[in-house]
Amino acid sequence: MFTRPNRILLGLLAVACLAAPLPARAMGVGAGVGKGGAAATQAAVPAQAANPAPWVVPALREWTGGEGTARLSGRVVRDVGDAAALATTSGVFAEDLRALTGQAVEQVVGQAADVRAGDVYLDLAASQVGAEGYDLAITDRVQISAPADAGVFYGTRTVLQLLKQNAELPRGSARDWPTKPERGLMVDAGRKYFSADFFARQIQDLAYLKLNTLHLHLSDDLGFRIESTRHPEIVSAEHLTKRQLADLIALAGRYHITVVPEIDMPGHLRQVINAHPELELRAAGQPTGSGFVDVSKPETYAFMKDLLDEYLPLFPGPYWHIGADEYVQNPEAFPQLLQYARARYGATAVAKDSYLGFINWANQIVRAAGKTSRAWSDGIGGGSAVTVSTDIVLEFWTNHGLTPQQHLTNGHVLSNQSWDPTYYVLGNGAVVRPNLPWAYETWDPDLFQGGQRISDPTRNRGSNLHVWCDWPGTETEDQVAAGIKQPLRVLSQQLWGSPKLVPTWEQFRSVIGAVGRNPQWAPRQVGNLAAGRPVVVSSLETPDLVGPYAVDSDPTSRWASGLTDNQWIQVDLGSVRSVTGVRLNWDPAYGKAYEIQLSNDGTTWRKIYATSTSDGGIDDLTGLTGAGRYVRMQGISRATHWGYSLWEFEVYGGTDLALGRPTTASSVEPTTTYEGRFATDGDGATRWSSGYDDVGWIQVDLGTVQPVNRVRLAWEPSHARAYQVQVSSDGTNWSSLYSTTAGDGGLDDLTGLAGSGRYVRMLGTARATQWGYSLWSFEVYS
Repeated sequence: MFTRPNRILLGLLAVACLAAPLPARAMGVGAGVGKGGAAATQAAVPAQAANPAPWVVPALREWTGGEGTARLSGRVVRDVGDAAALATTSGVFAEDLRALTGQAVEQVVGQAADVRAGDVYLDLAASQVGAEGYDLAITDRVQISAPADAGVFYGTRTVLQLLKQNAELPRGSARDWPTKPERGLMVDAGRKYFSADFFARQIQDLAYLKLNTLHLHLSDDLGFRIESTRHPEIVSAEHLTKRQLADLIALAGRYHITVVPEIDMPGHLRQVINAHPELELRAAGQPTGSGFVDVSKPETYAFMKDLLDEYLPLFPGPYWHIGADEYVQNPEAFPQLLQYARARYGATAVAKDSYLGFINWANQIVRAAGKTSRAWSDGIGGGSAVTVSTDIVLEFWTNHGLTPQQHLTNGHVLSNQSWDPTYYVLGNGAVVRPNLPWAYETWDPDLFQGGQRISDPTRNRGSNLHVWCDWPGTETEDQVAAGIKQPLRVLSQQLWGSPKLVPTWEQFRSVIGAVGRNPQWAPRQVGNLAAGRPVVVSSLETPDLVGPYAVDSDPTSRWASGLTDNQWIQVDLGSVRSVTGVRLNWDPAYGKAYEIQLSNDGTTWRKIYATSTSDGGIDDLTGLTGAGRYVRMQGISRATHWGYSLWEFEVYGGTDLALGRPTTASSVEPTTTYEGRFATDGDGATRWSSGYDDVGWIQVDLGTVQPVNRVRLAWEPSHARAYQVQVSSDGTNWSSLYSTTAGDGGLDDLTGLAGSGRYVRMLGTARATQWGYSLWSFEVYS
């Protein structure tokens, strides 16, 4: 996709800009859980008759405030009549709640009469909120009702965002629904390789924001990033396997994300032409060609059909993106295109008709597979004998070619992918970022490139944020993940279309900080217990430098305190954890003297480290000894006339890498529901139990390759007499770290192991009882 410089995002996060005054709770000052939830500097607020609209992204469309608060008990009840329809949503919600709170979550099937104070009750009910809308009621319990499963799911996202800020939920009721049906992210994974882990993290974060689309641009001139069995010669060395894509599609389904795949054709296929130069479009007498495939050749159609036939069944979603952008700006320079067009479409045809006919040909294959085609808009039109089928959804991104209204008049449905403000481009040595103040304060999704609008906004499906990788080495995938965090939140608000909580971008940055990321956002600092956890701070320098920015795993965002010595930041780990290290990444406004303190209740603190000679930069504090649920940096004296400012506040200790990770097993005990995931859910009262066979296994996916030096197996009486602990980087080829033929059950705490892998497996080969294998817990440590 051709790109040009956009409005440049100013370095707002690198400077302390004063914003318009905000309510104290909106500043993220008291964004915590437990007894530490009231910040020392939070101003007294007069008693109000009703709770104001809570801070969520996107904002609620309608809110009626109640009085007081409610606290959850840890039970999710889904209505007995809707139990099957809501099973996945309830399960995902329970997993996210456990990740956020650190506590076990009980899932129950029942009726409204069975719901108790503190429960979350999920049910399907008729309402005028649409397929993705929901009704929310918070009294002494929480009820989420919707006409469809998707609406209930989005209601759970609202509850998670509220809990991220405070364990006490504001009482009140809401009705909420989106304006646009398509809201999401496109990633150019053709030019630049992105790992499966990157996409898994994005899927969860998109859903947290009520975004519902992930568009994968899988091929371009610099790479072809999807495994092919029919044409392995075109596949780049770094690519996604079909198994990885199947896993991502399954994860996306659980999070209500539609995956839209794109193999761009007939342009942007240099990677294919490198392996098949015979397909290239060339002018007479030219030894090298244009970088396009020649749509006048039957071999081109055979090759492209091979790709479509191979990949269409892999993606179960309703859409397939043909690409179709930027093909031959001067088709008249290639006589074979004119000759082909007139032979196929008649004497009035022009050279461009050969390209337009190719689009219709590809669309027929897509339609035969039961899907709807999508295509970029820039080349659609300009033919003489061929009109592009109106059942193709056009994605308008540039003013080149027909206007949005002309496409609409011709019968097409559109989506607004205008580069301003939806493009995030890895350029030559710099990143062109969306103009977020303009995008939040002025732009709306019916404002197309060049200030254009259409007569019927209901035929605009929505928009995506676009990550284009023109120069793929400009940023790492982690830098991209950090860079698109704020643009995605702006897009979420604008596409949902609800009334904004705050009018300015500077104020909205505070909302972003308070809401944070999905609770299961995996920390890039492996083992960082503080990543994404609830935070309380003593004060803020300005409303946009909030506490959660110090634990968001984003090196470009920070917390900054008020300009006095006695300031602090504390993080809630969710449960009492062993703490062996703390890492403080200071802004130039650092603490010269400070303490690291622990607490089990957020009230009584004990010191595990102190210094009066810090020199800023990164303080990597290792060899600490202690345990606590809350960890605090207590500032004593500043090194500058500013306050205390941290880019990152990281906490390390004994971390179970398997906790909450995807878990599979060879079998489940007949007539039971003791699934593999119960061995890695952190709940000592749940277990996995296998079928009654000697050979059985359970394996956990750690997400990335990690060192493994300790595994803990807590056996139920049905234990293994002989088993191995194995690791694998691909889930297929395994190596053994431990083996025994004399297992006696109980707790096997296997230390001193030496290996690494993404997947860790317990492979049982001989049972100790007539039953199968059963584990209360399966823990992995590095």
